[in-house]
Amino acid sequence: MALHRRRLLQSVAAASLGTFAGCATPVFSGNEEKQTTYTLNIDDIPVSPVEHALYEPSDGALFGDPARTALDDIIPEGRHTTYGYQPLSEDHYVERNGTYYQTKHIVTGQKRLQRTLVRGEPLPEDEKTPDDAIVVESLDKPTSRVVKILHSNAQTGSTADLLRDDAYVLRRPAEQESALAAGELDGRVVTMKKGGPWVYRIQTTQTELVETEHTIFAVEVATSREALREIVFNTRIDTELEPGELSEDEQEILEEAIGLPPYEETAPLSESYESLLNALKLAEVEQFDRKHLWYDGGYYRYSLNVSEN
Repeated sequence: MALHRRRLLQSVAAASLGTFAGCATPVFSGNEEKQTTYTLNIDDIPVSPVEHALYEPSDGALFGDPARTALDDIIPEGRHTTYGYQPLSEDHYVERNGTYYQTKHIVTGQKRLQRTLVRGEPLPEDEKTPDDAIVVESLDKPTSRVVKILHSNAQTGSTADLLRDDAYVLRRPAEQESALAAGELDGRVVTMKKGGPWVYRIQTTQTELVETEHTIFAVEVATSREALREIVFNTRIDTELEPGELSEDEQEILEEAIGLPPYEETAPLSESYESLLNALKLAEVEQFDRKHLWYDGGYYRYSLNVSEN
């Protein structure tokens, strides 16, 4: 059965993928002291490469509205400037009236602006949570998102890159129109769930910051779907394979790797598995990465997870 037919019968779900340490030599050899397992994860992408590459903003006000405003400004030949944040990622493919563009981003300067900074101080253990504490889910989305970011940073430090000196800076239009920007939560206590255990006192302050000036523009790249398809295949697909390029054993492994559970072997690897990993350009592992595969009319996202036991 051809792979693209078999995948219609399989339940394909996204695998939970772990990171692994990089190495500079081929990773397929065994280790006498530890067992090394090589897990090939392949997930089906249920749309064409072109559909997958084309970008449309979300419906939300926080991220979708700034993106739509930027696109309206830059297509076909305009510019859009923001301060301290980017409304669009670079290299999105977008379509307008049958013409295809790619978004570009450059830093064009700095500007000193008045900004609202938000901090969340954990309530001391010996201080009782007030009866009027606000449950985070009752807040508007721009406000609740900021509180959740502050909470995550307080607990794990995992969102530190989104903060400035442990404070969140309100920059996006929806944030600047939120309850936080209006000062409605200054000094109020917010709890992540009713009754605790995570409780924070919100503090908002005004200050001047030097913000980076970001300029977004668009470059026309194609005037037909066929021309865009060629561009996408050249830029977004890491590996193209046809069934005739693989042995029967390699095809069986590839089919088994699609979906859950993924395919894995412990070193030393079988000859077929090793040759398939080479065909997928996974012979050397520098860092965890997801790649894209076009095979037998199907579009897939794949990665190799290397673990030691």
